[in-house]
Amino acid sequence: MLRCVALFYLLSCKYSAICLQSSSGINSDVPVGTESDAAAPSEAAGCGCQHLKRDAVVDTEDGMAASLSPAVKYSKSSNDKSTDTQGDEKESKSQMVLISGGEFLMGTDNPGIPPDGEGPQRLVYLDSFYMDIQEVSNRQFQSFVNATGYITEAERFGDSFVFEGILSETVKNQISQAVAVAPWWLPVKGANWRHPEGPDSSVTDRLEHPVLHVSWGDAVAYCSWAQKRLPTEAEWEYACRGGLQDRLFPWGNKLNPKGQHYTNIWQGDFPTYNSGEDGYIKTSPVMSFPANGFGLYDMVGNAWEWTSDWWTVHHTTDRQHNPKGPPSGSDRVKKGGSYMCHKSYCYRYRCAARSQNTPDSSASNLGFRCVSQEQR
Repeated sequence: MLRCVALFYLLSCKYSAICLQSSSGINSDVPVGTESDAAAPSEAAGCGCQHLKRDAVVDTEDGMAASLSPAVKYSKSSNDKSTDTQGDEKESKSQMVLISGGEFLMGTDNPGIPPDGEGPQRLVYLDSFYMDIQEVSNRQFQSFVNATGYITEAERFGDSFVFEGILSETVKNQISQAVAVAPWWLPVKGANWRHPEGPDSSVTDRLEHPVLHVSWGDAVAYCSWAQKRLPTEAEWEYACRGGLQDRLFPWGNKLNPKGQHYTNIWQGDFPTYNSGEDGYIKTSPVMSFPANGFGLYDMVGNAWEWTSDWWTVHHTTDRQHNPKGPPSGSDRVKKGGSYMCHKSYCYRYRCAARSQNTPDSSASNLGFRCVSQEQR
């Protein structure tokens, strides 16, 4: 039986007017310069994935194990393996690139979605760090699970949220519930990282795609095992910009420079028709599109990425050094957008864009990547 999920989440006024809109009259390619043309209709607040929340916690089988934080329980020292196994694990982990420290302008004074707290633009200084060049893949997450026996929150809950448009008719016919604000999101029993669209799907032929249906806690557990951590929102955005300033995307201000696709997002009319002009209607293999100036792939589009920060829409304009967000909260920040994003409905495939989910949330468009202070 599906656990109780937030299927009829009470909306605030700003979301009550959400409706489907076409992309007509919106120019996706803006001239090189500032982010002054970033604005999309403010009522077009998203694909609804920020409302995919659970209202229950999972009872663990081992009380003592549950008392350990993921950073301890799944740390390298707690899961030492044989030399051969360690070699396999090393090969399965992402290559990392040095992101040299420096100062940058975080956020924007021309927000695409003002309620998300994209502004004000503020000066931030970051120390150097290393970042995975790609989103964590199914193959890499599988290596982690094989080494530790980890069970994701979606597996423990017994269900996860999946976009209706990628489900088989067999699975859809078994579902009688939907998320009120975004009825294209369905709670699917048996959906998890191994079975992204439910029991009749598999990652066997998608091992190089980003792992999905991972909660914030799942991502923290993986990063701890890999001797890494999740990036702060500031680190993520600095890395996304790839050395550029005041640009919408990691590569500049034009969505498709010279007609080339630089990211995996939605083309067509959301949520009814995705033309797949970029070659994909679901996730794409990691590193399928050009890297940004720092050598990072898929910083926008493909899959949302968790960060370590708690969510807030209030930001200081004071210069900050290595900001880590508020000390507490109810939701965590996610960045980058996904293959479901379209300018007319979820204009969040921009470096300054942001959204949130509760830490135990999981969905068919949500993944992560790791960072560390040292090369791993």
